[in-house]
Amino acid sequence: MSSSKKITLVVVLVSIYMFSCVSSTEFEVGGEDGWMVPQSKTHGDMFNHWASHNRFKVGDTVRFNYTKDSVLVVSEEEYKKCKATKPQLYSNNEDTVFKLDRPGLFYFISGISGHCEKGQKMIIKVMETESSPDSPPPSSSSSSSSPSLPTSTHKKSSAFKTSIQCSSSGFLAIAVLVVSIFGLA
Repeated sequence: MSSSKKITLVVVLVSIYMFSCVSSTEFEVGGEDGWMVPQSKTHGDMFNHWASHNRFKVGDTVRFNYTKDSVLVVSEEEYKKCKATKPQLYSNNEDTVFKLDRPGLFYFISGISGHCEKGQKMIIKVMETESSPDSPPPSSSSSSSSPSLPTSTHKKSSAFKTSIQCSSSGFLAIAVLVVSIFGLA
């Protein structure tokens, strides 16, 4: 095989491998403070504020860390009423991980009576596709009088972590690449 054909094959196989890999991010809800009842009325919308400073995409997960509480995934109507009759998810294990498996809105509330009314609720918007590097960051409509809240995307703590998962076709592409480079085929 000529060297130009080998180079072309290498480029094609590496491209296939790269496109077969998917990155996902795990976000810790609320940053370092976790899923807790806001301490004052000025922090009443803290989880929506936190969520608005993050970009979520299909495949990402959100981790809820809490003590003596719960998290429910509910409908928009149940979110507005702070009452859930048929939650899509109920968890009270103090460490709940929820996978964002579709684009659109997800509604979360605390299952403990009174907590949702005090602001322990959140809406997450999952993007249709991953934004391109040319896309502007989400606009922030916070005023200078709004409280400073944790934003996990700007911390170097364990507030979020990214993982890359590659499909078996990616590994097959690498195997073919190795075989072709060493001329074993």
